[in-house]
Amino acid sequence: MTPQRVTLITLGVNDLARSAAFYRALGWVAAQQQEGVVFYQMQGAVLGLFGRAELAKDQGRAGAVLGTGAMTLAQNFPDRAAVDTAFAAALAAGATALKAPEAVFWGGYSGYYADPDGHVWEVAHNPFWPLAEDGSLTLPVAG
Repeated sequence: MTPQRVTLITLGVNDLARSAAFYRALGWVAAQQQEGVVFYQMQGAVLGLFGRAELAKDQGRAGAVLGTGAMTLAQNFPDRAAVDTAFAAALAAGATALKAPEAVFWGGYSGYYADPDGHVWEVAHNPFWPLAEDGSLTLPVAG
């Protein structure tokens, strides 16, 4: 088994119902929901929403203030129009615009928004990274 993998990403949230409603408005469908946690099946991984205080306690840091914004989650899209559509859908669902999609220095197109808990998402089109039919990304072999 390769050590270079991530199987679960857990986001600490302030209001689980509000956060679940936000992701539902984006079209995400919960695969499992239990008391205090919601899980979404992704392609080969899972995204979880978990109350911030409960997450800190689960980490062995009860009372710790968990922050946001020091990392970015990203979704790549097949073209600029799809990026614009995804960005608009996020704003309509309650996201905060951080940077509207625009052409970027590396030759792609991207924008950023924050979910209701401040978790930063990038929506991007990278013309150098073709996506599979299912939207998954495998980096091209450098040559």
